[in-house]
Amino acid sequence: MSSLRLLLILFSAVLSLPALAQYPNKPIKIVVPYPPGGSTDVVARIIGQKLQETWKQPVVVENRAGASGMIGTDIVAKSAPDGYTLLLAASGPQAVNISLFPKIPYDPIKDFAPITLVVSLPLLMVAPTSLPANNAREFIAWARDNKDKANYCSIGPGTPSHLAGELFKSMTGADVAHIPYKGSGPALIDTIGGVCSVLFDSALSSGPHVKSGKLKVLATGSKARLGSWPDVPTLAESGLPGYEAYTWGALVAPAGTPKDIVARLQAEVSRILALPDVKQKLEAQGAIAQGGSSEQLATFIQAEIGKWAKVIKDGNIKAD
Repeated sequence: MSSLRLLLILFSAVLSLPALAQYPNKPIKIVVPYPPGGSTDVVARIIGQKLQETWKQPVVVENRAGASGMIGTDIVAKSAPDGYTLLLAASGPQAVNISLFPKIPYDPIKDFAPITLVVSLPLLMVAPTSLPANNAREFIAWARDNKDKANYCSIGPGTPSHLAGELFKSMTGADVAHIPYKGSGPALIDTIGGVCSVLFDSALSSGPHVKSGKLKVLATGSKARLGSWPDVPTLAESGLPGYEAYTWGALVAPAGTPKDIVARLQAEVSRILALPDVKQKLEAQGAIAQGGSSEQLATFIQAEIGKWAKVIKDGNIKAD
C-alpha cells in the first residue's frame, strides 16, 4: 500500500471518529463501472433509492465505464475511505481481470473493504430453435457426434459468457469451437439465426427472446432452478455437478473504511435485499437478491478469483 494511500486512510479515520454515530450526514455516491442501462447500473439504482428513502440523504449513482470495468473500480480504490464513495463491484473487474490482464491498477482484495454480496445474475444456456438438442445433456451428445458443426458463441473474449463456455468445455470434454462477438446484441442475432449452436448469456438480454419463441433455453448456470424458469434444469442437474456460471454484483468500499460504517451499510443493504418489492424488481432484471456478511463476501471473492483463474489458465484465454 502506498504511503499516500496510508495517509488518506489515517486522515479519514481521524476525521470520522466523532461522526460515526451520525453516518450518513451527506450524499453517498455509488460508482458503477459500466455504462447506464445495464443490469449492474439498474441494481445500483434500486439499492440507492432504498438507501436514500431510509437515510434521508441523496444517493447518487455515477457511471464510470471503460477498460473492462477497471476505470470505475480503480476510482473507488483510490477514494477516501469514509463511507461516502462506494462501488457496485462486478465479477469481471473484481474477480476475473486480475487473471485476464498482465497488470491491473488496483488489488481486488487489498484495496477494498467488502460490505455484502448484492445479487447474482445466472447465465442462461440458450440455443436456436432449429438445434436438434432440447437440453444440455442432448446438446453434449449432439456436439460429440457433430464436431464439425458444434460451437458456442460468447459476447466477447474474457467475458463471463466466454468463461462460462470454457468451463462447460472443461467439464464435459465437448470439442466445441468458440466464436467471440463484440457484445450481446450481435451474438444473440447469430444465435437466433442458427450460426451459433449455443450462447451463454444473461437472462436480462436473452430471456425476452426465449419468451418470444426466438430462442430456447437448454439449462441455467444457477446453483438451483430459477423462479422465473422453474422447468429449466441447471447445468449441475444436467450431468455437471458443481457447475455454476453467473455474473454478480457486490457492494464494497475503499480499504480502510471504518468498520462501524461497513457494518451499518451491510445491515441496511441486507435488509433492503430481503424486501419483497426489491426481490421482485431484481428478478425482473434476471437477478437473485443475496445479502450476507462482509466476511462471507470476502471469502466469496477469493473463491471466485481462484475459480476463474484456473479456467483462464487452462483455456489459455487472453484479453482482447
